[in-house]
Amino acid sequence: MSKKILMALMGLEIGGAETHVVELSKELARQGFEIVVASNGGVYEKELTEAGIRHYQVPMHRRTPSLMLRSLFALRRIIREEKPDLVHAHARIPAFLCGILHRHMHFPFVTSAHWVFDTSGMLRHLTDWGEKTVAVSEDIKQYLMDNYGVPEEDIFVTINGIDTDKFSPDISSANIKRELGIAEGEPVISYVSRMDESRALVARQLIAIAPKIVERIPGVRLLIVGGGDVYDELLKKANETNELLGYPCILMPGARTDINEVVAAGDIFIGVSRAALEAMAAAKAVIVAGNEGYIGLFDESKLAVAQENNFCCRGCADSTEALLLADVLHAMCDLDENARAALGAYGREVIFSHYSVRRMALDCVKAYDASLAIRTAPRILISGYYGFQNLGDDAILLAVRRQIAKIDPAASLVALSNRPAETRARYDIDAIGRFDPFAVWREMRRCDCFISGGGSLLQDHTSTRSLLYYTTLIRMAKHYKKPVMFYANGIGPVHQSKNRDRVRDVAQMADIVTLRDMDSQRELLEMGAQGANIRVTADPVYALECADAELGRAALREQGVPTDRPLVGISVRFADGMEEHMDEFAVFCDAMATRATPVFIVMQTPSDRAASEAVRARMKEASCIVDAPYEPQRMMAMLACMDAAVTMRLHSLIFAAKQRVPVLGVVYDPKVASCLDELSMPSAGTLAEFDAKRALAMLYDLLDRRGEYAATLDTHVCELERRVEENADCLRTLLEKK
Repeated sequence: MSKKILMALMGLEIGGAETHVVELSKELARQGFEIVVASNGGVYEKELTEAGIRHYQVPMHRRTPSLMLRSLFALRRIIREEKPDLVHAHARIPAFLCGILHRHMHFPFVTSAHWVFDTSGMLRHLTDWGEKTVAVSEDIKQYLMDNYGVPEEDIFVTINGIDTDKFSPDISSANIKRELGIAEGEPVISYVSRMDESRALVARQLIAIAPKIVERIPGVRLLIVGGGDVYDELLKKANETNELLGYPCILMPGARTDINEVVAAGDIFIGVSRAALEAMAAAKAVIVAGNEGYIGLFDESKLAVAQENNFCCRGCADSTEALLLADVLHAMCDLDENARAALGAYGREVIFSHYSVRRMALDCVKAYDASLAIRTAPRILISGYYGFQNLGDDAILLAVRRQIAKIDPAASLVALSNRPAETRARYDIDAIGRFDPFAVWREMRRCDCFISGGGSLLQDHTSTRSLLYYTTLIRMAKHYKKPVMFYANGIGPVHQSKNRDRVRDVAQMADIVTLRDMDSQRELLEMGAQGANIRVTADPVYALECADAELGRAALREQGVPTDRPLVGISVRFADGMEEHMDEFAVFCDAMATRATPVFIVMQTPSDRAASEAVRARMKEASCIVDAPYEPQRMMAMLACMDAAVTMRLHSLIFAAKQRVPVLGVVYDPKVASCLDELSMPSAGTLAEFDAKRALAMLYDLLDRRGEYAATLDTHVCELERRVEENADCLRTLLEKK
């Protein structure tokens, strides 16, 4: 069954991306797709309508707030009326606007990256790369991964496909020569580009070197085609040069759609990107030069570098008047007609081999299929303590995503987050506001499964309000008949009788309950929960891969941590009794500093930073602190460089254990004691009983027998890594029943 695709782009004036969309739309239409285009319009609008493709006028060509708002409403109306099967956006503004609508209207959404963007300031956030992205070159693919964190598996690399019938050696140039007054036999150099400040460098250079070209090639014509914001300025310079030369050497007819005839008129062609490829298809000798750099006269030796940057010259030497003049004179004066024809024939062969319109369309269809497949894959909504700048809970979210990807790579995970934009940007996980009732309601109705994410969500030690939030979500999911899974939850402490009843009731409602430790199971059973759906697995973070210690050392050096002596990681947080025992803990850290550098690890910003600084302020010896907003894997990598760790935080304990770093625990919550027991690691007891001398003896034992403790950790962690996979098995079973 044919699909309807809405193409959204800035406009249809002369330009490589614009021509790309026109050719793609026409080829997809030939393949049976129904294509609708929305843009600000332009010279190519007529070509689309002649091909039977409908066009809507939408002013997406500028970042003016009023125009963007008008465009947003216009696009929403078009999507509601046309009901496209997929929206394909090209360029930053259309992708940003379609991205806003995608989050509310949930249509399949693909974007194309035709160029690299300025990512400074707020401009980085004026970008949306859709569910799948089509990049027109390998270097743009790498740019998307490096600058926006787009996963490699979500990027489809294509080419600027060229219509080899439209751009062919058989195209006549008689009409354009007659129109512009170019006599047969007069030498012509053709150039095509937008005449914008960001694109017109080579046009400027051509105008500047025109007198020197005329010295060697009397009567030559420079046919410079394109319109833009510096067109009038360049036309004035061209007219001044023509007056100096005494004849109309430089012809600037502005923006045109008969580019194939412009190309056919030239003995050689100068340009970049799509324009250069079109000239190659027409079997012209081509000098590849543009604002991004200079490749020069194209031949077999230039193919690899040109393909790497999609004939855009990124990363190449700058274009200069001297380079351009030398190549123009070489191509026009040193090479005879046969030699130029041989270069042209090679260029056309390259187009047939690598740059067909059909291949470009097939590449896009692959991206469309991948985006459409998301609709048939499960959509999972997860709640947890996400978006609070807590590395432990962020690590849980990453681990759950990793396990879901193993179940079904196409599955969608949507997190309820306190900072949804940050969650999306940092971890590439779709997120909505946890306190946005309408968004939560929409997503709850839409999802295929609801997960109560890992962590101690069901407890009233923090507050009853927190417990009510999570239990209400579970009840809401069951109201909409969604399968519910407790995903390696920690249960408790729950003190109030009514709250214990609430936890028991939602546990009974859940389809599957997996718990991270035996103490959580014991607590839940004591509340009166029953059923074979309750089992003990392991904390989701055990599913994360170990981190590279070399990356950790680099990160530590960034933070000014010396790595030439033993290091002990210290993770503290404010908890009941912390302030009363802070002096004793500082004494412990001072004593430790004679043997190893204390490195305070901030797991949650800003609270752990404040707790760490409070201890450091009481210390007499030097210490370090790692408090940059690192991601969980990077923090794990830094802990891998420690000789031991002293921790109050559960997930800094697990991070260290994953890296086989011996741990001394300080218990502020039963979950820490439970984890220490599970790993057979020593405990310095609760804060109320913390004794610096006793804790120091235990730490020194860890350091002295580090190898033995690491071996113990290896045994236990391997078992926990096996058990953590049971979470994914349970979820798989639940999804298969759906």
